Order: sequence, then structure tokens, then C-alpha cells
Amino acid sequence: MATEPGLTWQRFRDLKLSELTDAADGWRAASAFADAARERVDGDMGGRLTKTQDSESARAAVKRLKRLSANYHYIHTETGLVRGALDGLATELGAPQRRLRDALDDAASLGYTVNDSGSIDYPAGGRNDLTGDPHPGGSAVGNNGLIGAGNPGLYRDANGMLDPAPAPGTPALKSPNPHRAKAQDVADRLAHAMREAHEIDARYSSALHKLKAAPGLTVDTRTWADVGSDADAVSQAAQNYLEKQLPLDKSPAERKEWWDHLSQEQREEYLSAFPGVIGNLDGIPATARDEANRENLQLLIGQLGVKHDDASREMLGGLKGIQEKLDKGGKLPMYLLGIGDEGNGRAIIAYGNPDTADNVSAYVPGLGTKLDAEFADGTVDRALQTARGAQNADPSSRTSSIVWLGYDAPQVTPSDLASGKSVMFTNDAEAGAPDYNAFMAGISATHEGGNPHVTAIGHSYGSLTVGLAAQEKGGIPGADDIILVGSPGTGADNAQDLNVGKGHVFVGAAENDIVTKLPNHAEASGMASGAVGGGSTGFVLGAGMAGPPGALIGGGAGAIVGGIAGYNAQDAQSDPGERWFGTDPASENFGATRFVVKDGETVLEDHLKMSAHSNYFNPTKDQISADNIANIVVGNSERITLETPR
Repeated sequence: MATEPGLTWQRFRDLKLSELTDAADGWRAASAFADAARERVDGDMGGRLTKTQDSESARAAVKRLKRLSANYHYIHTETGLVRGALDGLATELGAPQRRLRDALDDAASLGYTVNDSGSIDYPAGGRNDLTGDPHPGGSAVGNNGLIGAGNPGLYRDANGMLDPAPAPGTPALKSPNPHRAKAQDVADRLAHAMREAHEIDARYSSALHKLKAAPGLTVDTRTWADVGSDADAVSQAAQNYLEKQLPLDKSPAERKEWWDHLSQEQREEYLSAFPGVIGNLDGIPATARDEANRENLQLLIGQLGVKHDDASREMLGGLKGIQEKLDKGGKLPMYLLGIGDEGNGRAIIAYGNPDTADNVSAYVPGLGTKLDAEFADGTVDRALQTARGAQNADPSSRTSSIVWLGYDAPQVTPSDLASGKSVMFTNDAEAGAPDYNAFMAGISATHEGGNPHVTAIGHSYGSLTVGLAAQEKGGIPGADDIILVGSPGTGADNAQDLNVGKGHVFVGAAENDIVTKLPNHAEASGMASGAVGGGSTGFVLGAGMAGPPGALIGGGAGAIVGGIAGYNAQDAQSDPGERWFGTDPASENFGATRFVVKDGETVLEDHLKMSAHSNYFNPTKDQISADNIANIVVGNSERITLETPR
């Protein structure tokens, strides 16, 4: 086989992979030193100075310390990436090196010569029946498995077809010399090993060459954008390594078992080199996910900070809002259990550690939710409000309240409506339900006590996601109760379909929340055709009337269901318990336990803002609803105030 510059079979044979792992250990030590230095700067120096002194000089010193902390953070991250790349390189090269050495050992034991090119010379052997002479020896050129260029073991036959035949002038493939087949086997194995080694070397060389800092380093937004690019490069180079080393295709319980058997050094390696992978892997403990995702959050902010499209700016606002909340802290500790820029953005945030909590709730938001400033300022606060309410409802227990944006909630935009990915369809919920169940299975797997009280909460379209998740085989893992608020339906005919047992499905539906009164498909079809011109209900579908960004249905962002404010259950001509996504969860037919919430303002009184759809978690707007949700979350459902079903 033709040699490639740099890595020959002789060099690969003699390569000491232990030197690569030793180098990785050195980079690990440098990364750990930088991380420890950053903690000292932030805590012992900057933190203490902030608490004890308040002067212009003290503020200037704190500012300089923050720059120093950022430098240490950068060093910690980059050296961690180098360490991960070297470990991955050493691990991946191990298998082809073993195969190469085995092939060379076989060649030596058979007395064959291995040429610098990788071809194998073999001696004369056997006897010619006619002459009695031994069959001549020759040279076998390895076939490395590639089709076409790059495979010296492929030649064109008399018909011009590529064929794994020996080079011109050598014996035919089926040589009567018994050494021929053995030599070809050795040559092929050697060629395969070297091809794999070159591929691995090229992948990691490209990634490692990116891990270089410019002279006169200033750690700013562009620096972190570069770090994010570096992290992506290392992850892409190490994809094969990750697939073999990490239980990516295993269950959350199996991932937890894998994590438990890792050494502390191994955990540190994965956390520093692959934060985006570990941080979003269900089954990894909350503290580890939080550590990885805080690192990944910084990288995402850097990457999006240098982009100028509207979607990137929106998502950047959400990421920065989350970062501000994490930096600010509070009485209830925050855990960042997931973060990503896929689709409309991903974010999973917990108030309280779900691995040690007595009660865990996981709330799925709905229509219009995406990773933006509004998510960070408003949606996340619903989880905080639930956590505080649970603390008041049962001060003796610990509660973790989670907001789960692990799917693409439908948006009210022309493109969504045209593609069928709008609130009127189940596409997004169907895609999100399995991921929600995987997350909940992870909560069960990592919990230190093993049996927390778990509540699944779905709001608006998120209730459909929760409902579909609950209808999957086995239901939502670990769920004891389900809360549905502002629900247009769950896709189920009856509460029993949600797999949590009788009396464990709870519904809150404000009288003036029009989402809970969406008509069924037959009614909507009739009203769309007859009401545009002034029908009995005034229901306008896609009429393009001006409305707020949070509007439910329409021809574009800001369009609204014109006369839906006048629609109610009495308008229905068919089953009054039937809604857009199945039976109305607040109806008697559904069989859930309905709890009291405030009526809220009508859409017209509220100037088309639909706030009655958004007040369920907010104690300043609807204390009774917030209290009822909190009591269910802590397992005190007997304390809730009941409402008569529709």
C-alpha cells in the first residue's frame, strides 16, 4: 500500500499510546488548577471583597478580578477540551494498533517480509505437478476496504472493472502457492488497520489544531464563540469514541449505572470535554448535569453572540436571561438540567435538586413558548412560583419544581401554520412526548431516595404533550399525579387513559380561558365556513384580524381568533364534552378532579391578551389556583378546593 505522509506502519507500530494518555493527564491537571484558581478568585478574593468593602477602588478591584476569573475559566475549558481530545485519540487508536501488531506478528511467524509500502513478500511454495518446481513467490498488496481512489489493493481487470487483484506481474489471485492466500490476508489486515489509523489521526489532528489561542488573549464574546467552535470540533472528532464510551443508546437507568462506575477522573474528563453531551443525557445526576450545562451555556452564548439573524438574537436573549438568574442565585438553588439551540431552543431548569427532593414536579409549557427573553423572564418563574408554593404547603418536605422545554412548542407564525406544525395539530406534542418520558425516567433513575412524589404538569398545548406521554406504554415514568391547566385536550377520551389511577388527574380551567373551550373539529369546520360573515359565534379562523403576539390561531403572528371570545360550551351542537384534542379535561365525561381557579377576565375585557390562560401558577393573579397546584405537588390533594366539572 502507498504510504501517507506522517504516519507509517512502522511509526504506528511503535507509537506509545501511554504517552498520549500521560499528556492528557497533564492537561487534566492544568484544567483542574485553572478551575480551582477561578473558584478562589470568585470566592475568597472577589466574593469577600464585594461583601466587606464598598468603594470605588474596591469596585475596580472586583472588576479586574472578574477578568482574571474569565481568563481562568477560558483556560479550564480549553485545556479540558485538549485533554478530552487526547484521551479520545489514544482510545480510538488502540484497536487498529492491536490489529496492526497482530498482522505483523503473523507475518514474522510465517517468514514473510513486510515492505515499507505495506506490501507482503512471500516465498516460493508448493510443487508444480508438471515440472516439479516450487511455485514462485510474489508480493501481496493489501486491500484496505475503500472503493476507488485511496485503495492500492484495487486494480482494473481486462474488462476495466475494479477488482481486488494483485498488481501486474504477480501471480493470479487464486495462486497455487499456499503462501499467497496467507500473505494476502496479512496484507489486507495491515492495510485496514492503517486506513483506520489515518482516518482517526486526521479527525483529531483537525480538532487539535483549532485549540490554539491568539497572542494577547482577551476573553470576550468572540473568544467564547471560538471556544464553542472548538468544543463542537472536538465532539465531532470524538463521535466514534463517544458512541463506544458513552451509553448514548441506553436507558436512563443504564446510564446512571454507567456513571456510578466511573472514576472521579473519568467523570471530570467527560464533563470538561463534552459538556453538551453529558449535560443533556437523561440518567446523569442533577449536579453533574448542572455543572456541564453551565459550561455549555457559556459556549452557546458565545456562539450566538456573533450571529446577527433574528432567531439567534432571540435565543441569545433567553440564554443571557437564564445566565443572569443563575448568577443571581436565591434561597431556592437552581439546577440547569438541559440547554441547547436545537429547533426553537431547549432549556430544562429546576428549582431545588430533583435527586434529593421529596416531591418533584415537571411542568411542560405550551403555545408560543421558545427559548427567548420571555421564557427566561416569565415561563421559568412559573416553576419558581410552584416551588415556593410547595414550600409553603409543606415546609417539612423538600420540593424540586422543573420547567421542561425539551421540545418545540408550536408557534403562531405563517410558516408554522403552513407546514402543519401549529397549535391546531399534534405534530409537536407527538415529537415531544417520548423525550419528556425519557427525562422523567432519568428523574426516577437518579433520585437518591428512589421514590419521590412525582407530578407531571401540562399547561396549554403542553397538556397535550403530557397527555400523549401519559398514554405511552407504562405511562409517564414515576408519575403519581398529573395536573392539566388551560388545556385544549390531551388526546385521551378519559382520565383513566393517562395511567396514574383514579383520582390522580387534576384539572384547572378558568371560565374565561378560551383555550379550554376550543370547539371540536366538526364545529370548527362549520363555524369557519359560516361565521366569517357574522355567524352565530363569530368564530374566525385565519381571518388575519390584528391581535397580540400571543394569539391562538390566525393567518400570521398577531392574528387572532376573532370572535372566539363569544364561543362557549353552550355553542356546541355535538357532545359538549368534546374538544379539539379529545374530551374536554374539565368535563364530567373526562372523569378528572377539577379544582377551583379564578375566572379571569374575558378576552375583550383583557384587550385580547388572553391573560386568563396564563394566571394559573401566579399567586398574585390567582392565589387559589397556585395553592391548589402546590398542594397536589406535595401530595396533599385532599386539601385542594374542588370545582364542579363542566
